[in-house]
Amino acid sequence: MSLAEVHEIPNRKMILFTGLPGSGKSTLCHQIVLNSIAKGRPVILVITERSQYDIADILRDKGLSEAPLDLLCFVDAFSETVGLKIPDRSDTTKASCEDLNSISMSIAKFQRKIGKENILLAFDSLTSPYLFNREEIFRFIRLFLLKFAAEGNAVMAFLDEGCGKEEDLVAMRSMADGIIKLELENSTRVLNIVKHPVLKPTKIEVSSLVDEGVPLEIMDTLITKRYMKLTERSSKKHYEKREGGSHSFFWLRDGESVYRKEVGDYVNLFWANFSFWSGMLWDPKRFTGMIYNLTKELTFQGAQLFMNKMPWPLRSLFKMIPRRIFRPKFMQQGFIHIVEGPFEASGGGIMEYMFEESKADEHYVRLFESSSCWGLENVGVPLCYYKAAYVAGYMKFFDKAERDWNAVETTCMGQGSSFCEFKIAPGEMEELEDYLTAVDSSKIEIIENRLMDQVRGFIKEGKPLGERPTLGSGIHTHEFLWLLTLPALGNERYRMAVRMAGAMAGKRLAEKLVNLGFREDEAIRRMFNLLEYCKVGKVYVDETIRIIENCESYGLEGNKHTCFFTTGFLNGFLSAIKNQHVQETKCVAAGDPYCEWEII
Repeated sequence: MSLAEVHEIPNRKMILFTGLPGSGKSTLCHQIVLNSIAKGRPVILVITERSQYDIADILRDKGLSEAPLDLLCFVDAFSETVGLKIPDRSDTTKASCEDLNSISMSIAKFQRKIGKENILLAFDSLTSPYLFNREEIFRFIRLFLLKFAAEGNAVMAFLDEGCGKEEDLVAMRSMADGIIKLELENSTRVLNIVKHPVLKPTKIEVSSLVDEGVPLEIMDTLITKRYMKLTERSSKKHYEKREGGSHSFFWLRDGESVYRKEVGDYVNLFWANFSFWSGMLWDPKRFTGMIYNLTKELTFQGAQLFMNKMPWPLRSLFKMIPRRIFRPKFMQQGFIHIVEGPFEASGGGIMEYMFEESKADEHYVRLFESSSCWGLENVGVPLCYYKAAYVAGYMKFFDKAERDWNAVETTCMGQGSSFCEFKIAPGEMEELEDYLTAVDSSKIEIIENRLMDQVRGFIKEGKPLGERPTLGSGIHTHEFLWLLTLPALGNERYRMAVRMAGAMAGKRLAEKLVNLGFREDEAIRRMFNLLEYCKVGKVYVDETIRIIENCESYGLEGNKHTCFFTTGFLNGFLSAIKNQHVQETKCVAAGDPYCEWEII
C-alpha cells in the first residue's frame, strides 16, 4: 500500500485524521489538497489555526500557483477568531471558530458556487471549533459534515489528540467512516490506518521527523536600546545591600516607575497566569515542554545578548568567573544571587539556595511566593515550568564547560506544598520527561476554573487578585514579555496557541459576566476595569480601543504587531457580548505610540 492511496479520499465518506500536535497532520493535509487540485478535484479548505495568507504561502512554496476559484476556496475561521485582518479575496470567506453556523454557511456558499459534486472538504483542524463548542460539535459533524459527504462529496478532518476529553475523541471517531492516526515510532512518522472504507488496516512509514526546536537566536531588534537603557537605569537605581552581606540588583517595587510611566512597571500576576494557562488547551501534551525549551534557550541567548551589550569592564569581569563556581559554597555565596536578586525583584518569587541538600553538579533551590502558583495552590500538578527553565538557562550561560543544564521541580505549591523546590543538574535528567508531561486537559480545566473563580470574586465581590504577603501582586513587565511574547515570536505553534488562548479566555469571561447578570455595556466596562486593575496598560475607549504601554508589547521593536493574546482576548470578549470583532491597527512594538484596535 502506498501513500498515494491514502491521499485519495473517497466520495460519500468522512475520514478523520488524529495525532498529537506536531505529528504532521497539517503537512499531510496540504499534501492531499495539492494532490486533489492537481487532479482537477475542487477543494474547500477550512483553516482554524493559521490565516489564509500563511496557508497560501505554504501551498505556494510547495509549488501551487494561483488556483482557479472552482478548484480551491478558503474558509478562514482563524483570523476573525483572533482579531486578524481577513483578505478581501473572491476565493476566501470569513468564519469564526466560536460560531459553527458561520463555518457551515461559508462552506455551503462555496459548495453552491462550485455547483457540482466530488468536492473535497478539508478541515484543518476540528480542534479549535471543538474547544470553543464542545457540546455543539457532535451535532455539527452529524448534521453538516456527514450530510456534506452524503451529497456526493468527501470530507477529511484533522483533530489533535490530548486536547480535550478522551471520551469526546472516541465519540468523534465512532462517527467517521475512516480513522487514520499519525504516530511516532523511533522518531519516524507513521500513518496507522485503523479503519477505512477502501484500504485495509496497516501502517505506512512516511519520513523522519525533525522537532520544531527553539529559536537559533534572539534578534537584536526585539530588544531595543530603550529596553536596555530602562533595564540598566532600573537596576542601577535600586542596587542595594541585602541582609547577610550579598548584593543584588532591584527594580523598584513601590513609588516611582522607571519603565512604564503611565501604569507602573508591574503587571498583576493573575493576568500572567490567565494568559499562560488559557493557551494550554491547544497543546496540553507539548505546551509545557515547548515553554520549557523555549524559555531555557531564550534565557541563555538573552543573557549572551545582554552581556554583549554591557560595557567592556563588566564583560571582562565575567571572563574572570572561576570554573569551580558550581560548587555549593560558591553557589551559596555568589552565583545564585546573580539569579536570585533580579528574580525576586521582578516578582517571580523569593529564592533560597539549599546548601545542605546540594552537592557539586546537583543543586537544590526553593522558591517561596512563586508568581506561577499563587492562587493555583493544590491543583494537582507542578506549575513552575517557566521558572525551572529560567534557572537552567542561566546555569548554561555561566558554565564555561559549555554543558547543557536542566531543572525539574521536586515539589510545588501546585501540588499542595508551601513552597516550590527545584533540582538543577547538567546534562540529561531522568525526571525531566515525566515533569514536562504531568499536565493533561483535566488538570488544565481545574486551573482555568480556578482562574475564572478568581475573576468572579474580583468582579462581583471586589476580592483582590494575586496578593502575596511579601512580594505583593505584581510581576515586572520584563518577566511578562519573556513568559508570553518572546516565545510566541520564536515559535509558530506557541504563537497560534497564545492567539487562540486570548479568544477563548475572552469568550469565557464574557459568558461568566452574562451569567452573573451584567448587561452588555456594564459587562464591557467591567472587562476594561479588569485590564486596568491588572495593569495590562492604560485603556481608552471611543470609536477605537487604545491601550497605552500594553504589557504584551511595550519595550519590543520588530516592525510587527505583537499583541497576540490581547487581540484574541478583546475579539473573543466582544464577539460573545455584542457580535463585534476587533483588528489591531497600531502596535507600540511596530513603532506606534500605543496599541490600537478598530472595532468592526
